[in-house]
Amino acid sequence: MKHLRPFDLAREHGISTQAVRNYERDGFLPLAQRTPSGYRTYTETHAAALRAYLALVQAYGYATGGEIMRSLNTGDLDAALTAVDRGHAQLLRDRSTLDAVGRAVEHLTSAPGLAEHTSAGSEPLSIGELARRLGVTAATLRNWEAVGILSPAREPVTGHRSFDATDVRDAELTHLLRRGGYPLEHIRTVVRQIRTAGGTEALSAALDDWRRRLTARGVSMLGAAAQLGGYMAHVGVPAGPPATTEPAPAPGPPPTV
Repeated sequence: MKHLRPFDLAREHGISTQAVRNYERDGFLPLAQRTPSGYRTYTETHAAALRAYLALVQAYGYATGGEIMRSLNTGDLDAALTAVDRGHAQLLRDRSTLDAVGRAVEHLTSAPGLAEHTSAGSEPLSIGELARRLGVTAATLRNWEAVGILSPAREPVTGHRSFDATDVRDAELTHLLRRGGYPLEHIRTVVRQIRTAGGTEALSAALDDWRRRLTARGVSMLGAAAQLGGYMAHVGVPAGPPATTEPAPAPGPPPTV
């Protein structure tokens, strides 16, 4: 068996030998053997563990990457796989949200005349005035506020809601998207993204960047899976069901009713 020093593992990834020791201490690597004089000695198994951990960090982040490696190193394969599954489920949710927001933005950019009603110099509107403008009830506007879509200011003396130009724009966007059948949670995401990006045009560019980052995360997950499988092979964790030479049974006839 080839023995490796902390320096050998660190050099491959451009990290410090102290980082390697810390990863071992935190359970991301198996415990190293010690020489009679107390120096750590690693093996190819440790090198595979380090490759897997760093790939998992890139794909899932430090917390989840560490959770996966600690679970494997303590023999809890189910916990490790559950953490992997959660990461893939989150990526799928993010893709679904991105697609929903993207469709909503396309809906908005194809709607004529929205911007002309929300000039920066317009006077604030009361909740009744805005409700009449949109043709909705004041209760509807209060509901949009309750779910986090609208955030009007309050008059200091009366406490009445005051909707400025940005609030009016958000309300008009919400009204348009509700007519298009979009749920409030998706509308909340769109409105918040528009506030951050500064408009639908900037949001479209932000969504393109968001999609690129999700694609990069998915590719990183594939690479991490390969490294994780390599480490599991080193430590003897089965990567799948036992091989069989018998063909799978053919499906039977449909049941009679």
